Amino acid sequence: MNRQPPLRCPSSRHGRRGFTLVEVLVAMVVMAIMAGMAWQGVDGIVRTRNASQTRLEQTLRLNTVIAQWDRDLASIQDTTVVRLALSCDGATVRLTRRTPDGLQVVAWSLRPDPSGGAWVRWAGPPVTTVGALQDSWMRSLQLQGDEPGSLRTLTGLTGWQVYFFQGNAWANCQSTGDLAAAGVAAAASGSAAAPPRQALPAGVRVVLSFGPGSGSNGDLTRDTQLGP
Repeated sequence: MNRQPPLRCPSSRHGRRGFTLVEVLVAMVVMAIMAGMAWQGVDGIVRTRNASQTRLEQTLRLNTVIAQWDRDLASIQDTTVVRLALSCDGATVRLTRRTPDGLQVVAWSLRPDPSGGAWVRWAGPPVTTVGALQDSWMRSLQLQGDEPGSLRTLTGLTGWQVYFFQGNAWANCQSTGDLAAAGVAAAASGSAAAPPRQALPAGVRVVLSFGPGSGSNGDLTRDTQLGP
């Protein structure tokens, strides 16, 4: 009977061969490089997302403020209590607007701010009496920017300009406008009970100038039509 030679097991020296130190170091270097590249990609995505979110918030805030400006102008209520339902002295725009709870005096002005300048909106309480309305109007002439009812709507402004559309042309808001028909008639008749009153303009233009780092570039011009 022929005997077959016994099977030989491979040498343990060859079957248990592992990684050398050089191979381990090379693998670690490659993994470190890949991790660094992956981190740079993730960091870039996060930075882009944060910048986009900040820009979106600034845009939404700007749109909200401009919408409030438009609503204030659209709600102007002319009365005989105050001489001007809409006035501008170059630094502040004041107006009397109607609300569900009565008449309200609103003032928009540019105030000093660490960012350059802040567009501040002050709103007095809604009132229903002549004396309260006159008192609220007088308070609007003495604003400092930090009174109750004041809100810093936009920051980073370097300046603003306001124009009224009168006589088929845009003019500085401080220029003399047309007199209201009732005031002209009273003046012509010699009546002292109703002094001439300036008529409301057909439109209002505001130009906001934004400084560097404000989130907006250059000037923003907004035209708002008054009346029907």
